[in-house]
Amino acid sequence: MKKIEAVIKPFKLDDVKDALHEVGLKGITVTEAKGFGRQKGHTELYRGAEYVVDFLPKVKIEIVLEDELVERAIEAIQNAARTGHIGDGKIFVSNVEEVIRIRTGEKGADAV
Repeated sequence: MKKIEAVIKPFKLDDVKDALHEVGLKGITVTEAKGFGRQKGHTELYRGAEYVVDFLPKVKIEIVLEDELVERAIEAIQNAARTGHIGDGKIFVSNVEEVIRIRTGEKGADAV
């Protein structure tokens, strides 16, 4: 099994969620986040004072899925989250050793 973590622009969340649903994924975890990469933030003017906004609003999506769905899920995220502008986000893929459903004790793919 794998875990996909994707950091995307907040307004792309619904598009990504719908794209993942079409791939056949049943559950995702979404967390509001702030950060920056090459985008570096920007300056804003508030009541005559200029200040730097270092951390931009992002959304982090986490999915644990079976290996055979990984490529389709990555493609779905890329296509749905892409705007073509800097700050579109990143996708991280890592191995998951075990998954256990707390309620039933099911393990592995059955617990996902």
